[in-house]
Amino acid sequence: MNVVFYLLVIIPVLVAGWNGVPTYQGVINEQSVIVPAAGLSVGDAVVLTTEQRSFDGVIEKIDKATATVHADMPDGAVTVRVPGQHAMAAVGQGALDGAKAAVELAISLVGTMTLFLGLMKVVDTAGGLAAMARWIRPLMVRLFPDVPSDHPAMSAMIMNLAANVLGLGNAATPFGIKAMQELDKLNKNPGTATNAMVLFLAINTSGVAVLPTGVIAIRAALGSKDPAAIFLPTLAGTFCHTIGAVVICKVLQRFFVDKSAADSPAEAPAPRLLEYVPLVLATAGFIAFVAAAYTYKTAVTSWIIPGLIAGMLTLGVVRGVKVYEVFIEGAKDGFSTAMRIVPFVVAILAGVGMFQASGAMGRVVALASPLCQLIGMPPEVLPLALLRPLSGSGAMALTGELTRIYKPDTFIGQVAGTMNGSSETTFYVLALYFGAVGIQRSRHAALTGIFTDIFGVIMAVLSVRFFLGS
Repeated sequence: MNVVFYLLVIIPVLVAGWNGVPTYQGVINEQSVIVPAAGLSVGDAVVLTTEQRSFDGVIEKIDKATATVHADMPDGAVTVRVPGQHAMAAVGQGALDGAKAAVELAISLVGTMTLFLGLMKVVDTAGGLAAMARWIRPLMVRLFPDVPSDHPAMSAMIMNLAANVLGLGNAATPFGIKAMQELDKLNKNPGTATNAMVLFLAINTSGVAVLPTGVIAIRAALGSKDPAAIFLPTLAGTFCHTIGAVVICKVLQRFFVDKSAADSPAEAPAPRLLEYVPLVLATAGFIAFVAAAYTYKTAVTSWIIPGLIAGMLTLGVVRGVKVYEVFIEGAKDGFSTAMRIVPFVVAILAGVGMFQASGAMGRVVALASPLCQLIGMPPEVLPLALLRPLSGSGAMALTGELTRIYKPDTFIGQVAGTMNGSSETTFYVLALYFGAVGIQRSRHAALTGIFTDIFGVIMAVLSVRFFLGS
């Protein structure tokens, strides 16, 4: 992350010094184009250049971080230059604007994060987490044949995944570290990752959460007409992402032999048929819900948030939980969590603001546009796809910035939210979990993460197109 942050700062300085004046790449549409607003004012004169000729334009409107340029010219790709200003001033203003936007974003998240983490605490206290662990166990013992079904590692992995599914990230991390420590006790080759370790991390980094509360909160704060609209695309995206992670990991492990597993293979457990019933019923209910939501759209998706709130509290009441007191206890964590992300968000958004104001972002997007078009991905979300595996806080901040600039209910806003909600911070998770047990030789873990992330980006785009259109 140190390298990423440094590059976000040094590249804009170099680009601004090279350009001299603010220079941006964009696409003119109906005689207007959007550019970063740092250092610009309404009425400023600009020059728009195509491959054939140049046109005069003017800054027509400024909306927080973006400026709308008007010019009487045909649609197409253009280079926008702002004579009379210095690019370095725009970069400096971009850093200040990004820092301000970061604090505003964090404050807007306080209420929603407090609400959802309070509800999650009620579910956890009511035994929802333990119930999900029981449902997942039959599948887990099939995925991890090298781990005995009654070993503490299996219980810790199940609790970690159940916490992730419920969106309890704070609870998932301790369970994950505990799982790695227990898996390391089965490791016959200390310092080298086992197949079980790599597969466990692959599933973790595929973003198995079914409730993208953080992204929904951002969309709600930025005025989305249907903040939960990305619920179905995120579910589909994370499901495909997780399946892809398992397949990719299983294929790659054939090329990276695990000597400890080969020397002492564990006996594959055989769960009883009845143990699959809760998992099958839950899967069937999930498929039925997705089918209903796809058929009736907002008539179903509009029930998601009210239904979740009512369902979580009802579970607590039925299980005898003091829902108000427990909710308040969890809500305190929500407030502190929202405040803890402020330094991370400020650092990333200040760097991103500089990157955009210098014109470097536009150049990266222009270069990558042909590749993005192959998978139907808006080039504007490419920076998010690159940042997501590196920094969770940074990716959340960039998701908020993209959602704010391009609006939450546009295709770009929906793809950004789905991409963030259906993936995880791959390299952070690898470093954290492997570091906890001193793994130095990760074998195919990094390759699995890279291929899985690429697959996840494609699935996020396809899910939005399928459920929400383009």
